[in-house]
Amino acid sequence: MKDDWATFGADLHLDLTGASGLRTGLMDALREAARSGRLAPGTRLPSSRTLAADLGIARNTVADAYAELVAEGWLTARQGSGTRVAQRAAPRPPAPAAAPRTRPPRGRPAHSLMPGSPDLATFPRAAWLRAARRAVTRAPHDAFGYGDPRGRVELRTVLAGYLARARGVYADPERIVVCAGFVHGLMMLGKVLRARRVREVAVESYGLDLHSGLLTDAGLRIPCLPLDGLGSETRALPGMRGAGAVLLTPAHQFPTGVPLHPDRRAAAVDWARSTGGLILEDDYDGEFRYDRQPVGALQGLDPERVVYLGTASKSLAPGLRLGWMVVPESLVGEVTEAKGWSDWSSSALEQLTLAEFIESGAYDRHVRAMRLRYRSRRDQLVAALAERAPGIRVTGIAAGLHAVLELPRGTEAEVIRSAAWQGLAVQGLSFFRHPDAEDRREALVIGYATPTDSAWTGALDALCRILP
Repeated sequence: MKDDWATFGADLHLDLTGASGLRTGLMDALREAARSGRLAPGTRLPSSRTLAADLGIARNTVADAYAELVAEGWLTARQGSGTRVAQRAAPRPPAPAAAPRTRPPRGRPAHSLMPGSPDLATFPRAAWLRAARRAVTRAPHDAFGYGDPRGRVELRTVLAGYLARARGVYADPERIVVCAGFVHGLMMLGKVLRARRVREVAVESYGLDLHSGLLTDAGLRIPCLPLDGLGSETRALPGMRGAGAVLLTPAHQFPTGVPLHPDRRAAAVDWARSTGGLILEDDYDGEFRYDRQPVGALQGLDPERVVYLGTASKSLAPGLRLGWMVVPESLVGEVTEAKGWSDWSSSALEQLTLAEFIESGAYDRHVRAMRLRYRSRRDQLVAALAERAPGIRVTGIAAGLHAVLELPRGTEAEVIRSAAWQGLAVQGLSFFRHPDAEDRREALVIGYATPTDSAWTGALDALCRILP
């Protein structure tokens, strides 16, 4: 059978330029590729037969060039190992210009209690790998093509059952849109709201500026709701005449940690029904309730007025880039159009793996195990503070992966500076404050799920040392 160049071994891109002969030009190109580091030491080169066919030149020409470069020390050739780039000193990059220093350079903190992340060391690698193998084995051929912009139907179907069972969400697979996390979902909703001529989205007095920034980037104004021990004051919504939507964290307000009071849940839904507004529900850690049954999702009160957003970022890992929206029926087409007509944001194989992971029961088992683990961390934190910093009040601990440590007025900035000297990364409550918020309390927001087991004791000790 006639040889076909496309059936040969590894590809190698070479630019044969100049007026020199083929052999000399090939040697020059290989030297330059090795000298510049484009071909790293140890890289295996194609056989002389393969490279000759690729370049359209005689095999002897390539063999002679290889032999010459071996003699010069640029390449090595051993029986059974093929021809490889020889080990040479890597080219030294030019030293960057020294930048003026206004402060000592900061090293990486020894410990981190930053909120917003689970313990990444606990990712269920073995169970995920088993689910991935089953998912790939069972995957239909169309899973490897351009998919439905709403996401794989297998995942949407499994999510519909899980969310209804675990979070009290009314979730039909046709109304679920898979996205690459909450931020991606909020970006799409910002487009949809702007296209609907919404001009304002009310937000909570404390929250992530990243989320507020996405809304303002979409051309939306973000007035804030007052916040107290019962959650956001949703009864203020009717007075916000320009607001066409509101972004809430009802199950566990981020970062203060209070759940939205039932009366205020009802007030938010009443406002949405009477004005045609939308509630954007961020259920970022709703599965992690420790002292009683989890608070159900707000979406269950009115699925046609609430957009429910959830992710695997806290329950599994943010690196999976998997999230979901359950949208009102009237909004499905607009959200799908905002996402685009091909599901480019989340790998179909990751979606199928998550579907298998949930359907097999592995997801429930993992969440239960992590719930016990994080509750133990929370209890250790509370006990350590009671013993070593008894003047510090801890709040927001009934659920989630973080706690709020209330500080005396005027001390937050100094405590954060002390933490930096101790090699401890922490976040102050003021970082999350809306510019128009009237509440000016001072506190630390402590992510007790973030450290690994080996780092947890050291992080806790460092925290207790910096507290007033």
